[in-house]
Amino acid sequence: MDSLTQIVLGAAVGEAVLGKKIGNRAMLWGAIAGTIPDLDVIARYLTDTITATEMHRGFSHSIVFSILMAPILGWLVHQIKKRPDVGWKGWSWLFFWGLFTHPLLDAFTTWGTQLFWPFETRLAFNNIFVIDPLYTLPFLTCVIIAMTRRRGTLSRKRINNLGIYLSTGYLAITLLLKWVAHTKITEALENQNIAYTQISTRPAPMNTVLWNANVDAGDNYLIGDYSLFDSEPVSFKAYPKNRKASEKLASRDEVKRLINISEGWYILEKEDGTWIYNDLRFGLIPIDPENPQFVFRYKLTEENGTIIATEDRPETENMDAVLGTLWERIKGN
Repeated sequence: MDSLTQIVLGAAVGEAVLGKKIGNRAMLWGAIAGTIPDLDVIARYLTDTITATEMHRGFSHSIVFSILMAPILGWLVHQIKKRPDVGWKGWSWLFFWGLFTHPLLDAFTTWGTQLFWPFETRLAFNNIFVIDPLYTLPFLTCVIIAMTRRRGTLSRKRINNLGIYLSTGYLAITLLLKWVAHTKITEALENQNIAYTQISTRPAPMNTVLWNANVDAGDNYLIGDYSLFDSEPVSFKAYPKNRKASEKLASRDEVKRLINISEGWYILEKEDGTWIYNDLRFGLIPIDPENPQFVFRYKLTEENGTIIATEDRPETENMDAVLGTLWERIKGN
């Protein structure tokens, strides 16, 4: 999830663990703990794009990391604060839950987390977008109100807990909404007599009303979307896999690593003589409605016998139009 959401979650967890003893400072340290796992983004400045992408939401988002780092951070803060009523164990407990709930929440997003590192299994339930106002804003409101209540009071505890219950409840609802969308999309495939081997559904940006689907249909990927307000059948657009044309490039070690990252959901295509690697998991962005492009794409070049991947993110100049298109689609077809 986005940084603000993780800060809010960490603050609420900090309050739940130590708020009765140290008040708002528990929220502060919890917020700090909630941001630490995302420091893996520093890898972007220290290594190549492919390696940094492999590391993202890896070790720092694992149970192992939480268990190892919590006592270290707890001991360090204990040396600074010297609070006998909290102690090293109390600080360690706060940091463990702040560190652990971060990847636990991220597991519900499309990118997922390697919660069980060093095992390569990546948990990605694909039921919430990385930025979702309906998850974050009510939670943030409860945390802010709780901050204004006196330490140790029942009202403070109840308001903080309410934020945790509301956000967790919403997360559970998104799983139900995903099931509804997935069912509608699979029914559309059956009604249209489309044979497929895999299907992946995920929410469109910043909502859980509109859902996108990737469908593996042999030589093509089919991409479609479904809004809970739709009255017309789901339609799909085909995107050729280009496996034969890109076979040689796809056999290179660096590209194999990208394929592993995207769990096989990819298209390699040439644009103006340059190979582009498209990661299909995050869908399309209609900067140009006539020619939408994939959100995550990499330009591939060769230097000294090594494939170099460079992120090629969509331009943000027309984002107002993109958001307008998204809103119209959410309202149904």
